[in-house]
Amino acid sequence: MLDFHREEDQNYPMTQITLTAHEKSALEMQHKHSGNGKERDRIKAILLCSKGWKVPMIAQALRIHETSILRHIKDYKGSKKLSTKSGGSSSKLSAEQTEQLIAHLTDQTYYHQKDIVAYIKATWLVEYTHDL
Repeated sequence: MLDFHREEDQNYPMTQITLTAHEKSALEMQHKHSGNGKERDRIKAILLCSKGWKVPMIAQALRIHETSILRHIKDYKGSKKLSTKSGGSSSKLSAEQTEQLIAHLTDQTYYHQKDIVAYIKATWLVEYTHDL
C-alpha cells in the first residue's frame, strides 16, 4: 500500500500560527475588502495556516510556491505584514550623485551589475553588494 503522508512539520517547523477570534475576524474582513489579489493570498495563507493546513497544501491551494507561503507566514509572525509593499531602503548616494550616475549609465552600457557596483565604489567610495 502506498503512503502519501508527508512529514511537513519536520520540513517547516515554525509554521504554526494561533489567531484569536478577533484576529481571525479582522483578517476575514480585510480579505473581503481588499482589492489586491496578492494581499488576499497572504491573508488566506495565514488563515489556512492557523487552521492547521501544512505549507505544501496551502501552496497548492493558492497556486503559489511554498517559499512564498513561508515568507508570508514569517512576515505575519514578525510584523503582522499583509501588504505587498516592501518599504524599500534609503539610498546610499546623494540626489546629486544619483543624477550623475543616471547620466553616466545613459552614456555607458554595462553588461554586469558588478561593474556598476565597482564604478560607484571607485567614483564615490560607496559600497554596494553585487546582489542589489
